[in-house]
Amino acid sequence: MRSIIPIIALFSLCGAVAQEYAPTCGRELPRGELLAYPTAQEATAADGGDNRYFTRLTEWTRDGSIFSTPFTVPFAWANRQVLFYLEWASADYEIRVNGRTVARNADANAPAEFNLTRSVHEGRNTIEIVLSAPSAVAPLESWKEAPAPAIGPAWVMSQPTMRIRDVVVKTWRGNDADSTAMAEVGIVVKSDALNPRTSRIWYELLTPAGETAATEHADLTLDMRREDTVRLLARIPDNLLWSPELPTQYTLRLKTQHEGRYTEYQEHRLGFRTVELKEGTLHVNGRPVRLRVREVPAAIDRNQIAALREQGYNTLKLLPGPVSPALYDICDVQGMYVIAQAPVDTRRSGESRRKGGNPSNDPAWRQAYIERAQNSYHTAKRHPSVIAFSLAVQSANGINLYESYLEMKRLDEQRPFIYPEAGGEWNSDKLTLE
Repeated sequence: MRSIIPIIALFSLCGAVAQEYAPTCGRELPRGELLAYPTAQEATAADGGDNRYFTRLTEWTRDGSIFSTPFTVPFAWANRQVLFYLEWASADYEIRVNGRTVARNADANAPAEFNLTRSVHEGRNTIEIVLSAPSAVAPLESWKEAPAPAIGPAWVMSQPTMRIRDVVVKTWRGNDADSTAMAEVGIVVKSDALNPRTSRIWYELLTPAGETAATEHADLTLDMRREDTVRLLARIPDNLLWSPELPTQYTLRLKTQHEGRYTEYQEHRLGFRTVELKEGTLHVNGRPVRLRVREVPAAIDRNQIAALREQGYNTLKLLPGPVSPALYDICDVQGMYVIAQAPVDTRRSGESRRKGGNPSNDPAWRQAYIERAQNSYHTAKRHPSVIAFSLAVQSANGINLYESYLEMKRLDEQRPFIYPEAGGEWNSDKLTLE
């Protein structure tokens, strides 16, 4: 009887679902990687490691397809949000906290976050990651060959009730005669409070030389569980735009302040550059570029990337599968273009669009396709090295890839969305790859 209770709880949480596919529920909206610290001084001291608001989870116990570990919610996290982050897993999974099912994730290839605030208590707690066995999404993941149960890096983090949820970047040029570009940094702020709440958002943008390019603050009031975006504008000289020849990056420093007390500090590395597609040719910072592409697994390392650059390649097209945010960081620093790949590969289902054929033309999988495209986009969107997005590989074509393309184009994103196997159909931007 006890084994049935988590299943009942999950269906209560997510609603009735088709037996062949259980959609994601209880997950936070996808975003780029974000770490919160109490202060700038503690961020420097931690250097990416544990701090008062951040704890990596490394002591996992495995029992078949279930991974579990204890973790502690300290008193310092009172009246704050508790978020759990998992970078990837070998199969779709559900999350249990203190024995209760709280969420499910149908795309285990992308980093995922879950708000555990209502499910935890001060002191010792337990989290379980229950992998599907067999995987319910195997038809979309033909690159996998009976993988052993595994999970990637994980941590728990505390953010204030009114918190910085994401950072987005947009860059554009006025005209060819102008020697500068305009950059807009959007600071997405979310409130999980049940009543209106006001916080002050401090932001400072530093040039690669450490000089202040822009600094300001904004007071923001949000109603119950709402979010809004604070926007920072700055002029970027042409010689400080990100490019493979000169992969310059700015530093964005953020602080939130509530009732006179600072509640979190964040620091982000940002590169500014423009991308535009003209008649199949990509223009970066107003200049046409030839994309010399090498298809590579996401596990490629720094030295292999450097070797490919020496061989004349300037673009990596990733194969489907989990991608560490560290890979994008490496490409940002080394000046290597990247085509991010949504984890959709249905080659084992054949090419037929008839009922029972390839999932790409089966409406039952629509949300799964869109979710995977969105996840791959939001995970990589902030990185200047990412100049295009691919919707799938070797997955025939059909309604789900049409819908994925349309959903991505609604983002008002200048970077192209491609599907190389579209066969000339309209759901792929015409991008020339060499």
